Amino acid sequence: MSLFRRRSRSGSQDGGAAPVVPAPSGPPPVLDDLCGDAELLLMRDQAVAGDWAALREGLAAITDQTELTWVLIALAEVAGVEEWTSRAVAEEPDSALPLLLSGARQVAWAWEARTRQSAKHVSQDQWKAFRSRLATAEEQLFEVAEREPEWLAPWYFLQHSGRGASLDQEVCRYRFEAALRRRPGHLASHQARLQQLCAKWGGSHEAMHAFAQASMRAQPEGSPFGELVALAHLERWVDLDGGDAGRAYLTRPEVLAELREAAERSVLHPDFQRRRGWQATYNSFAMALSLAGERATAHRLFQALDGTATTFPWRYLSGTPVDQFGKHRDLCAQ
Repeated sequence: MSLFRRRSRSGSQDGGAAPVVPAPSGPPPVLDDLCGDAELLLMRDQAVAGDWAALREGLAAITDQTELTWVLIALAEVAGVEEWTSRAVAEEPDSALPLLLSGARQVAWAWEARTRQSAKHVSQDQWKAFRSRLATAEEQLFEVAEREPEWLAPWYFLQHSGRGASLDQEVCRYRFEAALRRRPGHLASHQARLQQLCAKWGGSHEAMHAFAQASMRAQPEGSPFGELVALAHLERWVDLDGGDAGRAYLTRPEVLAELREAAERSVLHPDFQRRRGWQATYNSFAMALSLAGERATAHRLFQALDGTATTFPWRYLSGTPVDQFGKHRDLCAQ
């Protein structure tokens, strides 16, 4: 469900890391896409074990649609969920909850089959699995949306399946707007829309940046929506294949100004609240600011993270996300 890593013409993206490895500036980094959330960790373990009875109880207790969607995003990445959700759906034909989890997993499972390779490196069998799983996801998610018209989650995941299926831009826009009608301030849906507007998915750089800026400014200062601006610039950097062209882009005065403003309106603003998953937003800004040479500001974010690395966006760089996080953190501490 995420975008493809690209390599520079020299074979990797090092983000301009110094040739001399700096001394460690904090605890050993740990990859934690659950951001230390104990409740979510428990649910993930239940999903791994296929304990639907326990997992269902936890999911049913979540009344906030934004929170439920956030949990489902994490559970959809758990390998093997597709093996037992079909049984759960069959055993509870009148319940939309197992169908929703199944549809969410089918989307993530589809992208796993597709891999992050460029299209020319995806085999016919991989394409077949990708399309088949997306078709299953679409069918299940639309059924959930029909049964539970107030639910946000099906429309969030339908944005990702729609992008994978290369649906018309107007159809994809409708799905985004359907999500916003249920939760106008849903950051994850805005992030999905940002990806849809990337040039590589049929959008344009101009549309992507305009959307990021407009979305940020529509929210009060202190909201996490400034992350969209940072992500848009990272996507532009990826499109330039990193390297010298990417560094030249991120260090343009106007790009630096936008990154600074976005950080000041969000993660550096006194009204910013560290709600569930805040570490993901910090990681996005830390990477963007480090690549742009704004090391002092990035250092503040790395300190707050205390070694917590997330897979995205560090996987855009060659090597492991943990290694890249540690490399940039230590570089920014110098």
